[in-house]
Amino acid sequence: MTPSPIPVTILTGFLGSGKTTLLNRILSEQHGGRVAVIENEFGEAGIDNELLLHDNSEQIVEMNNGCICCTVRGDLVRILGELRQRRDAGGIAFERVIIETTGLADPAPVAQTFFADADIHRHYVLDAIITVVDAVHGPLQLSEHHEAQEQVGFADRILISKTDLATEEALASLESRLRSMNPRAPLRRADFGRTAISELLDIRGFDLDAILAIDPGFLDDTAHDHDDEISSFVYRDSRPFDLSRLELFMDLLIQHFGTKMLRYKGVLHVEGRDCRTVFQGVHMLFGADMGRPWLPDEPRESVMVFIGRSLPREVFEKGLALCVAGAEAPAETALS
Repeated sequence: MTPSPIPVTILTGFLGSGKTTLLNRILSEQHGGRVAVIENEFGEAGIDNELLLHDNSEQIVEMNNGCICCTVRGDLVRILGELRQRRDAGGIAFERVIIETTGLADPAPVAQTFFADADIHRHYVLDAIITVVDAVHGPLQLSEHHEAQEQVGFADRILISKTDLATEEALASLESRLRSMNPRAPLRRADFGRTAISELLDIRGFDLDAILAIDPGFLDDTAHDHDDEISSFVYRDSRPFDLSRLELFMDLLIQHFGTKMLRYKGVLHVEGRDCRTVFQGVHMLFGADMGRPWLPDEPRESVMVFIGRSLPREVFEKGLALCVAGAEAPAETALS
């Protein structure tokens, strides 16, 4: 007998919308299935794996230094093929795949993979595209970025995150806008990823005929370009940060460049702490939490990823270098 195709969920949404939070919700839920996760990040260094609450029952594969919808689509085909071969050989076990795309991904070329490649089409089935929309920044992102519009337009389910930070009037306006953009996709509010797993997995939500009605050239058009002004860079430093210096400098960066800082996140080595400090931000909103402890023989290093529009990398790097413990000059001199 031919084995049933492996269901695949594409998890998308613009930068900072809450995709990883939702993925954590799925991975921690007792849904009785093993999940293989494919993560794609726009920058050259992956951070999201540090943010995932997973154990040895999940397979986590990272795809960095490119967007899954363009430069690394060939890698997606290769990884899906390798996962299936390893499963068939008994090396790993999983029942479904979740692909978390970078926030700058157009979901259409990713979905095309499951129809354009014969081997992938034979062994996998696209179950649904789940799109997360930020209640606070979503309206502006939908107005300024065609990727955000595509993510909503191709969604089979739309989840609105961070609703606790928005007024009821603003939420009603956003919901009306989303329904007009995609009337076929059920719409839910999902703070901190809280939503029924039955709304996310094994829903058979992807309807090719409906997609072709929206975009008749869906199966043929594979071109996708990003705004050249949007770029990313990574800052690394093995020296411990002085937390008070770093907090002050980050506040100054947000004041000066917050509207251009689409997404920033990282894992920090902080002086006096035996645990990682994990930080995340979108535009003017910024927060940090304690991560897992550093292992005794593990090198301690801070890795910070910034994605934005025309960000002055040299200013960021100069200032961050002055935030380490024992730095002689104040970090704010980098902005002068």
